[in-house]
Amino acid sequence: MRWVALLGALALSLHLDGQPVSRGFDHFYNLEYDACIAEFERAIGEKPAEPQGYNHLAQGLLYREMFKAGALESEMVTGANPFLRRGRLEPPADVEKRFLEAIAKAMSLSQAALASNPRDVGATYALGVAHGLRGNWNFLVRKAYMDSLRDLTASRKLATKAVELDPKLIDARIILGLHDYVLGSLPAYMKMLGFLAGFRGDRQAGVRTIQEVAAKGITNSADAKVLLGVIYRRERRSKEAIPLLDDLIQRFPRNYLFRMELAQMWADEGDKAKSLAAIETLEQVRRSGVTGYGTLSAEKIAFARGNILFWYDDFERAIENLKAATAGSDKLDLHTASMAWLRLGQTYDLRLNRTAAQAAYRQVLQLNDSSDMAKEAKRYLGSPYKRPPAG
Repeated sequence: MRWVALLGALALSLHLDGQPVSRGFDHFYNLEYDACIAEFERAIGEKPAEPQGYNHLAQGLLYREMFKAGALESEMVTGANPFLRRGRLEPPADVEKRFLEAIAKAMSLSQAALASNPRDVGATYALGVAHGLRGNWNFLVRKAYMDSLRDLTASRKLATKAVELDPKLIDARIILGLHDYVLGSLPAYMKMLGFLAGFRGDRQAGVRTIQEVAAKGITNSADAKVLLGVIYRRERRSKEAIPLLDDLIQRFPRNYLFRMELAQMWADEGDKAKSLAAIETLEQVRRSGVTGYGTLSAEKIAFARGNILFWYDDFERAIENLKAATAGSDKLDLHTASMAWLRLGQTYDLRLNRTAAQAAYRQVLQLNDSSDMAKEAKRYLGSPYKRPPAG
């Protein structure tokens, strides 16, 4: 179920021609959301009757909230708790208003165009994108899972129609691919829902479709590569993700999340040296003052390194890094700060330092006693953490 939002949120826009949109997506993929939103608003000013402009704006608003909450990092980079179990995003009221207004405008313009010409490919696809974005908002903000699935299913139907109208529209296939993958990953009881009738899903077919978009897409190839990276990690195919990440790092050098993910992929592959080397490169780039790395704190890097060392049983060095991360936890998003304290407690438990472990778990509760990690911390306060069996 978590993949409904995670996959659906990553690949929804057929980019428009024009300098503001091109600049906007360059900012978008480099985590510069304020700048990307400003460019998308400029594009709307130039083409106010184009529905995709409003979709771009909505996408920028959604991702800015995800980034601020650490949601992008917690799923793609740390591979931590399932997205479904996270607390919902809580955007300011004015941001939610802007998002919903942008979606409503995209839908109304698309529907008006389709009323004049039911075979309008652009309007068909734009309407599908709007449903997909609203589905993600329903999932991440409202935690309205059924509404989310309904919107994402409507998005699939409209993308299918767009591809039928124009078989060369490779980029639109990304919605079909992610929908196949998501439905193929859902438990049986979810697939029996009435509005999913006729959509069985096929995980492997979904992967093949996304691979096609990654290789041949014009505007959504980067989205497809990000999706494949997430999927490959989930399915323990990290080796296949590494060249994708190398390409994304070259294309979007100001996006530090790709470098953090690369380190984790090498760790998943069992190559401790390359994993830590990737973290060292990340730190060197940050220290060099590369544009875009100003929002990356030393504490976040310390957590990433400590987390890798934890899984390699290098406990003393893990503790050193996790202590550095938690010492500046005010510079971390809530999720990462909680995870750093939890991981520190677990490491102390594995070193049989029960007093220090319990102190770390209490810090998790102080940060947010209703979070999923708080539930884990409460459990470990009563019973020491033990390493789960391999595999």
